[in-house]
Amino acid sequence: MQGAPEHKWWAAFQDSVLDQLETRVLESSPDLKTAMLHYEQARSQRSVTASQQVPEVKLQGGAIRQRQSEYAAGDRVLDVMAPNNRDAVAKSLSEPYTSYQGGFDASWEIDLWGRVRRAVEAADADIANSLALLDQTRLVISSDLAMAYIDLRTTQRLLKLTRDDITALRERTSMMESRSKHGLANDLDLERQRLQLADLEEQMPPLLEQEAQSKNRICLLLGLRPGDLAKELAAESAPAAAMVLPQYKLGVPSELAGRRPDIRAAEARLHQATAAIGEAQAQLYPSVRLGLRFGLDSYEAGKFGDWGSRFWSIGPSLDLPIFDGGRRRATVTLRELRQQEAAIEFQRTVLRAWQEVDDALTSYAAEQERQQRLLVKAQSSADVYQLAQARERAGLVDYLNVIDAQRTDIQARRDVVASQGRTQLRFIAIYRALGGGVAETAD
Repeated sequence: MQGAPEHKWWAAFQDSVLDQLETRVLESSPDLKTAMLHYEQARSQRSVTASQQVPEVKLQGGAIRQRQSEYAAGDRVLDVMAPNNRDAVAKSLSEPYTSYQGGFDASWEIDLWGRVRRAVEAADADIANSLALLDQTRLVISSDLAMAYIDLRTTQRLLKLTRDDITALRERTSMMESRSKHGLANDLDLERQRLQLADLEEQMPPLLEQEAQSKNRICLLLGLRPGDLAKELAAESAPAAAMVLPQYKLGVPSELAGRRPDIRAAEARLHQATAAIGEAQAQLYPSVRLGLRFGLDSYEAGKFGDWGSRFWSIGPSLDLPIFDGGRRRATVTLRELRQQEAAIEFQRTVLRAWQEVDDALTSYAAEQERQQRLLVKAQSSADVYQLAQARERAGLVDYLNVIDAQRTDIQARRDVVASQGRTQLRFIAIYRALGGGVAETAD
């Protein structure tokens, strides 16, 4: 059984806080603990089923004080065997006595038709299904945590960017107010500058709300209360910039999807349903059980250990189904229908996996290309903004050109940060779609 993902894919983000959180969530997640219990239950059930393959031996013993009825069915035997002194014999036989017994019973069902073998096979498939679901839970938990963490850090970068821009705009607005008082700037330009500042300040509350919600989501995934990770999730603990992730080849989705836990789980359920058919079919045939009994039985405690107190029996017993109202054959039909359903579900799971893998890889490549274009756009916007400021100071353009260039520059830088966050989320989606595997890097 796997204790953690074979590849710590989140290490690509080079974030020590994320590394620590992933380790903690794999140790403390309630969902993961529940999945682990389901896996242990499947293993225990397999042991219960496999126990039918070996003989069952029981030790028995006791000292029983009892009295026989004078008027039970044995009374008729006395009428035949002792008609003359029947009452005396009956009274003597009905006297209380103590019976001392001890020994063992052994029984074993000979698995002629493979009923037990197929039941064990179904139990093994159930273990495989539980293990795959356990891996799926790890996959979902680790990727959900990483997505929540990336959302948080992206929001915090946007918050920092917005705060810095607000600080710069406030200083510039203050300068324009001073210039306006001395008649060096017109009121229209000042109001436009104030409007630009108000637009930025308006973006702060939604970002703060999103930051708080992302923190709470991370705490929930770790089974903690809101605020328990205030220090670890503070903006100051985040990396200075988003990590540039590697390029990936698209590959063949059918090959990449084979590692997914949901496919392994669907395959195990199909195997389990197939084995259940064989188990039901074996119920149509006779069952043979071999029994053995040996022990000591005495009415006198002193003679309990004598060899003459022994008793034993050995031999096979046959259980042949003749009429059950069609129950056994209906059970076979039911198992066959469930097997067909499991086969369809397996096929659907595979097709869905192919789609998710291809979608994830395509989205990641597309967002990386978009990010490169946004970087070029952001650099051009910064150049235009600087040029507009220089030309405005030289009196070649009015201040409206500066405000427009400033607005474009601010939005371009925000678009880059948002795209970096989306790229990281697309990377996590690749990991999730591949079932925890690592895509192949491009040369």
